[in-house]
Amino acid sequence: MAKAKTERRLKDNEAQAVARTLRVSPQKLNLVAAMIRGKKVERALAELEFSRKRIAGTVKKTLESAIANAENNHDLDVDSLIVSEAYVGKSITMKRFHARGRGRASRIEKPFSHLTIVVREVEEKGEAA
Repeated sequence: MAKAKTERRLKDNEAQAVARTLRVSPQKLNLVAAMIRGKKVERALAELEFSRKRIAGTVKKTLESAIANAENNHDLDVDSLIVSEAYVGKSITMKRFHARGRGRASRIEKPFSHLTIVVREVEEKGEAA
């Protein structure tokens, strides 16, 4: 007896990719995610390519994965995709200690994040002649 298959969370015209345990704080990652939200995928890829943020390369890789999922798994048209959602979640935080003066120590927190990108196929507005 197999377990019943769960319903797909996304609509039929959507695909997603998830990057887990990225070594960046959620606040910094959300700045990059906000940069691409709601944009067409080719425009978002171009902005990530020339961004000066360190994590932009990983976000670009995740967006390319979402595009590939849309094309190969869900038969969506790549030219009509937009980034419908790009959201960030907290992951673990590594705690480390840094030696200070007079035999004391201070705590250093190294946060990790999760990134989820959802792309949606939108129908192009036809030009009426």
